Amino acid sequence: MRWHGGFSVRRMSSSADRVRQASALRLTLDRHAHAYYVLDTPTVPDTEYDRLFRELEALERGHPDLVTSDSPTQRVGAAPLAAFGTVQHRTPMLSLNNAFEDDEVVAFDRRVREALGMIVPAKEAPDTNAPMDAPMAQVAYAVEPKFDGLAISLTYVDGVLAVGATRGDGETGEDVTANLRTVRAIPLRIDSGLSLLEVRGEVLMRKQDFARLNAEQRARGEREFVNPRNAAAGSLRQLDPKMTAARNLWFFAYGVAPSEGTTLPASQHSALMDWLASLHFPVAPERARVTGVEGLLGYYRQIGAQRASLPYDIDGVVYKVDELGEQERIGFVSRAPRFALAHKFAAEEALTELVGIDIQVGRTGALTPVARLNPVFVGGVTVTNATLHNEDEVRRKDVRVGDTVIVRRAGDVIPEVVGVVVERRPEHTVEFTLPPACPVCGSAVLRPEGEAISRCSGGLFCPAQCKQALLHFASRRAMDIEGLGEKLVDQLVDAGLVHTPADLYRLSVEQLSALDRMADKSAQNLVEAIAASRKPALSRLVFALGIRNVGETTARDLARHYRNLPALMAAGVESFQQLSDVGPVVAASLAGFFAEPHNREVIAALLAAGVEPAPLPAIEPATPGADRVAGRTFVLTGTLSGLTRDEARALIEAAGGKVAGSVSKKTQYVVAGEDAGSKLDKARALGVEVIDEVALLALLKPASIA
Repeated sequence: MRWHGGFSVRRMSSSADRVRQASALRLTLDRHAHAYYVLDTPTVPDTEYDRLFRELEALERGHPDLVTSDSPTQRVGAAPLAAFGTVQHRTPMLSLNNAFEDDEVVAFDRRVREALGMIVPAKEAPDTNAPMDAPMAQVAYAVEPKFDGLAISLTYVDGVLAVGATRGDGETGEDVTANLRTVRAIPLRIDSGLSLLEVRGEVLMRKQDFARLNAEQRARGEREFVNPRNAAAGSLRQLDPKMTAARNLWFFAYGVAPSEGTTLPASQHSALMDWLASLHFPVAPERARVTGVEGLLGYYRQIGAQRASLPYDIDGVVYKVDELGEQERIGFVSRAPRFALAHKFAAEEALTELVGIDIQVGRTGALTPVARLNPVFVGGVTVTNATLHNEDEVRRKDVRVGDTVIVRRAGDVIPEVVGVVVERRPEHTVEFTLPPACPVCGSAVLRPEGEAISRCSGGLFCPAQCKQALLHFASRRAMDIEGLGEKLVDQLVDAGLVHTPADLYRLSVEQLSALDRMADKSAQNLVEAIAASRKPALSRLVFALGIRNVGETTARDLARHYRNLPALMAAGVESFQQLSDVGPVVAASLAGFFAEPHNREVIAALLAAGVEPAPLPAIEPATPGADRVAGRTFVLTGTLSGLTRDEARALIEAAGGKVAGSVSKKTQYVVAGEDAGSKLDKARALGVEVIDEVALLALLKPASIA
């Protein structure tokens, strides 16, 4: 007789004896693994566990019919996968609404109590008093840390782990069963007494394991992971389960998904967590049950104080109404439960050295100073860049290259430099100055008066703005090039076929049909649409140029006033301001745009490619309604019954009127259709005359027949 960890096994040769022997070994190994991985109280030395494991391996190797999916030997060794399958969640894996301030938690508790009928809802409370709380009207909550990991679902059929899936989009996740079997904290078999049980929780990597993994990555000369969460997510998505097994992932259960026909053994969430613990699932040892807002906020502060000493990363705490029946009464809103809330921790901060300031040019030409930092771990990630927002912010904070700076990051918010440790400033630092030319294209940098953002003036030329400029140029109200959408623009720019709008007019059917998802017919249609745009109204071309602060209405005013493109381009600030609705800001935008040589080069290329803008027709005195519409400003709101907005605009403009987008004291008429909104309210407040579609058509008739 031999002894194995507290049980005895005789040398047996029959099939039944081998089954019993394998079962006994599995039970013993599971018990030791639970004590080691979950309870952190090993019951046998590692050498003894390894010896028992090898004995089970030998038994299963000699008798393959003994191998079961829940055997400890099956945690490692599955064949690599070609790709992950998908799993449709029986009930959606929802997100939680977030709170960052104590007041938001107070509001959450009030909403819960209102939903449960404990207090009078604020909107129904008597006018003379605040909403009245019933005596001792407090809710019991289950509370626990909010793990910074990857949400997963574990489905057990007849007590055996059958499917493990990621959250995915909440409705459908990735099938990562083979990889989850390698996570030793996850039981492969449970004695729940239920035919179907779906446990939900978080896979994560503990801090010590993350440090060990990165040390190994460094030793091999391989890329290090930026934080434990990313390491855990990447490890769980390895196509080879052996790679996942080597990463030493961890798991905490945080809930049970409801299953039709399944009766759970508890009516409180906290009791369910105790039950899961009895089934050998790891659950947060820091979980608790509290009552009322004071209990919630007290727990938040308690866990916040422990955060740095916890063996794993957390980014807040989670509150859930404890009674499952009350959860059901409260229900859900959108994609989140109304009975639960994630209370996130405040932004984390760290000190590091600022080694440089780069200038990032956005899609609209905005120049943003970006701090280059010595890498620093803050808010759960390693940060190497942080926003400085704009030139004024850099000056206000007096940020200089070489400074020791305070970097803040909260959740998924872009890291920012929030201050400087001036006493650590080295000698001879230089104040930051925004460059006068765009670092991408060399065009002049302009900052309109009263604005905080400086911008590259080379909107038609700058590669950083190229895609945005092309999409605007081709849009329906501009050059109206049908078929030139975002995906195609991406391909054209990425392939180097188009750099400016002028390049569109040199595209061939052969070039276009060689792109992804572009058949010959589609390519031919696009070439024809581009060709058809060569004869636009001058106002459309002016709008298509994408001049900042110049919308459709201003573009029409400019086209009517200057009549042709050379005259418009030759005008200056003073000339522009002679137009009634062109102020200093718009005038400066126009002058700056046309003064930039790169923009003038692109306009010249457009004209050379055959783009010939036509001036808007002059208003003849005989135009219907011109004597009562010309020179007056209209605003359209709501849905007209007999005209589209574009048709109404065209009729008004043909009669010499102007259509504005907003109501002001300069507005003469607001044309209101069905479902008119805030513009109608503003018109009434300002005393602007409101007319309907019938009255508009009457105005547009010649005076002699009106």
